[in-house]
Amino acid sequence: MKKPAEFFQRDRRWHPPAYARDYKTSVARSPQYAAISLENTLSEISGPVFGHGDIDPIDNDLLSNFAEAGQSPIGERIIVHGRVLDENARPVPNTLVEIWQANASGRYRHKKDTYLGALDPNFGGCGRTLTDEDGYYYFRTVKPGAYPWRNWVNDWRPAHIHFSIFGSGFAQRLITQLYFEGDPLIAKCPIVNTIPDPAAIEQLIAVLDMNATIPLDTIAYKFDIVLRGRRSTLFENRLEGN
Repeated sequence: MKKPAEFFQRDRRWHPPAYARDYKTSVARSPQYAAISLENTLSEISGPVFGHGDIDPIDNDLLSNFAEAGQSPIGERIIVHGRVLDENARPVPNTLVEIWQANASGRYRHKKDTYLGALDPNFGGCGRTLTDEDGYYYFRTVKPGAYPWRNWVNDWRPAHIHFSIFGSGFAQRLITQLYFEGDPLIAKCPIVNTIPDPAAIEQLIAVLDMNATIPLDTIAYKFDIVLRGRRSTLFENRLEGN
């Protein structure tokens, strides 16, 4: 059996253009010159690294890591889980995965968030974990709410969770967003609609996973992340491809 190639040519049609007319923020943020590829230095690739000693046991439990004793956040209790994989579907172990999100009313715990949605005193909105030897990760949290944003007159962001995935060192970091299966706002989002390939959009949507749902407790969604290759998960800080 022929061994799969270790290098995959980038398919730049898989990623959105830096400038998209209907996504107003891209007008100011899009580069005016051709992108330059820079190789990581040895020090960037080799460290510093993360270890289990850096992670608290409840860092991946957003239902309890900010709540007062005996209290819980308001909202739909969910599990988000999956695997971090390379382009040949091999697990990526010991990788730091971080998330941050709005609460159930669609508001972030951030001083510049002025949305009318209420703050939840028992929800911090962020967590982190390390993948295990099979590349597996999971978080417990609440399903975030949609919120309006000043793109056009009546644009709303779909419910989403931000993901940050680190490589072997601090300099290797990729950022993306998870959306939820069945959300009608996904198809109407100007940010999502910058992605040219519908299959790439599908890779950003977590699917309902009844097998991992805990009866009378939490609904589960499955979200696998592919780090490299022609069909890698879209990372918003690497629009040119990984």
